[in-house]
Amino acid sequence: MKITVVGAGAVGATCADNIARKELATELVLLDIKEGFAEGKAQDMMQTAALLGFDTRITGSTNDYAKTANSDVVIITSGIPRKPGMTREELIGTNAGIVKTVCENILKHSPNAIIVVISNPMDTMTYLALTSTGIPKNRIIGMGGILDSSRFKYQLSQHLACSPADLNAIVVGGHGDTTMIPLIRHATWNSVPVSKYLSAEQQTQIVNDTMVGGATLTKLIGTSAWYAPGAAGAALAEAIVRDEKKLFTCCVSLEGEYGQKDICLGVPVVIGRNGWEKIVDIDLNDEEKAAFNKSADAVRAMNEVLKTL
Repeated sequence: MKITVVGAGAVGATCADNIARKELATELVLLDIKEGFAEGKAQDMMQTAALLGFDTRITGSTNDYAKTANSDVVIITSGIPRKPGMTREELIGTNAGIVKTVCENILKHSPNAIIVVISNPMDTMTYLALTSTGIPKNRIIGMGGILDSSRFKYQLSQHLACSPADLNAIVVGGHGDTTMIPLIRHATWNSVPVSKYLSAEQQTQIVNDTMVGGATLTKLIGTSAWYAPGAAGAALAEAIVRDEKKLFTCCVSLEGEYGQKDICLGVPVVIGRNGWEKIVDIDLNDEEKAAFNKSADAVRAMNEVLKTL
């Protein structure tokens, strides 16, 4: 099994580190455009192998896509974060060029790869990867919902004083502060609805804190988070390569599901060796449906920017 991570920054390197520790692949390639950067990160990680006890071979590459040949899974983290004064259109324009180029180069050497998109704005970059490559839709997966759902479980666990692992809670919709939808009505603590233990005020706070989870961390540490996004990318890769049939919220192509078409948006899907294998329909009430449609409208507006590039 071979996995490539494109982008050796904090998120990409953390993702690669998790993949190596779990021995999800015999070969792991870390690729970056900055001269020597990926090679240095790869060498640093390989020097932990004797200490951590893994046998995955990690190779770094400066923009040499030939080294990524025959990858089973490719995780794209490359792109720039939104900077002060930068418009949404400018961010999309820059990252769209990067993601499109990465996809083209990857598929030249790994035509059967499953592509995982982490680059932001993730929903739009996933849609771009799908429409620009033309590969089967099940092989293009946006990671965002996995991260958002994990942050949702964290917030719930703080109020319930319980283990996040005992919680079943998902976030659907877009991967953004105003587009994600934490489905607290469906959240359970070992099969018991969390509403049994939480007041209405607590539930509202949990939803709000989940929605600004990324922004909160950016404010605290001065940059985007990397531990949880990297771990989320690795968890998705694990579900694919180990054919786990895990139910994750992922950004995937919708063709009528949840009332939406021609868009990539976060919904519950079964993940296995073929990528995303099935969309799972969750019964949304009128309020949740309205929020989902509003989220879709916002993501679709971002997608329209692609037509101007």
